[in-house]
Amino acid sequence: MATHGVKKPFCTRIDRAEWIDRRLAELYPETPVPLDHKDAYTLLLAVLLSAQCTDKRVNLVTPALFRLAATPAEMAQRTVKEIDAIVRPCGLAPRKAQAIRELSRLLIEHHEGAVPASFAELEALPGVGHKTASVVMAQAFGVPAFPVDTHIHRLAQRWKLTNGKNVQQTEADLKKLFPREHWNALHLRIIFYGRQHCSAHACDGTVCEICRTVVPTRKRALVTKK
Repeated sequence: MATHGVKKPFCTRIDRAEWIDRRLAELYPETPVPLDHKDAYTLLLAVLLSAQCTDKRVNLVTPALFRLAATPAEMAQRTVKEIDAIVRPCGLAPRKAQAIRELSRLLIEHHEGAVPASFAELEALPGVGHKTASVVMAQAFGVPAFPVDTHIHRLAQRWKLTNGKNVQQTEADLKKLFPREHWNALHLRIIFYGRQHCSAHACDGTVCEICRTVVPTRKRALVTKK
């Protein structure tokens, strides 16, 4: 097994993080945004729809949604029923549809129709939690952020970068371990790697290259904490 210059053993989280950072950059030098969008507003809606839904399905749904309305002013004029008819395949409807219409109205009312570039203002919008706000801040505005979804949370546990108590703790731990200027690309690289090599079906903590390299002594499947 190739170790790509790794010095064993990995005694600390920092050792593991440094190697993971380098290896993921080698594997994924380019970090395209997985969700199709044309601006901060369409990205915000796509990220909102991605909750408990795959990016692939969201990308199948959003073209019709953006034909219906591609700006807050246009969306605020649509009914929840019209929006729901399009976004229903993404799940959690009509709650997502209601959030899309209401946040569009609030963007007009409080932000002159623009998506705000601050965590606090984003998280005040309906349907927008910290993870969604982090994605928008990172990918639309280039502000360093480390969005942590369930999959990144699980991979961080498998790679012994966190104790896995919750996603909030995992985000804090990852921010301490990796350089701030790497966060935006790195969270995408972890997503890409997880989908290709370290999914729940493909790896149990003992199979993929990173798991085998950073925790070489693990012999049994790892049960991760949600």
